[in-house]
Amino acid sequence: MGSRLRTEPFAEEDLSHDAFLGGRLRIAQPKTGYRAGIDPVLLAASVPARAGQSLLDLGCGSGIAALCVAARVPGVVLAGLEIQPAYVALALRNSAANSLSLEVTEGDIADMPAALRAKQFDHVIANPPYFDRSHSTAAEDAGRERAMGEALPLADWVRAAARRTRAGGTVTFIQRAERLPDLLAAMAAHLGSIEILPLIPRRGRAARLFLLRGRKNGRAALRLHDGWLLHAGENHGQDGEDYTSATSDVLRKAAALPFPA
Repeated sequence: MGSRLRTEPFAEEDLSHDAFLGGRLRIAQPKTGYRAGIDPVLLAASVPARAGQSLLDLGCGSGIAALCVAARVPGVVLAGLEIQPAYVALALRNSAANSLSLEVTEGDIADMPAALRAKQFDHVIANPPYFDRSHSTAAEDAGRERAMGEALPLADWVRAAARRTRAGGTVTFIQRAERLPDLLAAMAAHLGSIEILPLIPRRGRAARLFLLRGRKNGRAALRLHDGWLLHAGENHGQDGEDYTSATSDVLRKAAALPFPA
């Protein structure tokens, strides 16, 4: 199932139109199948991009992460690579609907199109599939499975990202905690100045997700930062969301999620 692609376009009645960043973005995405949550928003908020720099989103899906970067930092030149034609069309639609420029290339990370191989970027980001399907069950929906079930090893994602990053540029991934050993080993082989930022669901709980950043030709020692707290309180004790004020600012006001200095 991991090799299946969503090729046919989404019918209009199969799409929802969802607000991100407090309504700064309106994103069309499938009602069923892979739907973006907060993970690509957190990833985008962590990128230390500046106006005039360039960014590549590997496996960009419907374009949410890249467009969140552009909404926070106007003037960033955006590119995306996506293997599923239906999601390429969605990413282009979403960029146009939000009056943001995103150049999307259809292709495979393992066999990147020549036009993209000829470019390098200041920042490369990725939200790769979380689940190793040798130890988990595949999703029924082809688009969701491609997004969530690993078909390409994490090491290949990192290698491709590093090759597309110019000297001094950053590579940032978001991933599940149990995949940290695999991703860290891959980054250490291709990048330096590696930093790990755990994303803590609540005070006293173990991190389920983490952000991992490396720098091309970086020489600094590895840094394991204090975790970023997502939710306030020890338990969910109220109706609605209970994000910390800092996390709410990231999700609703397009604030940055900086790694500690």
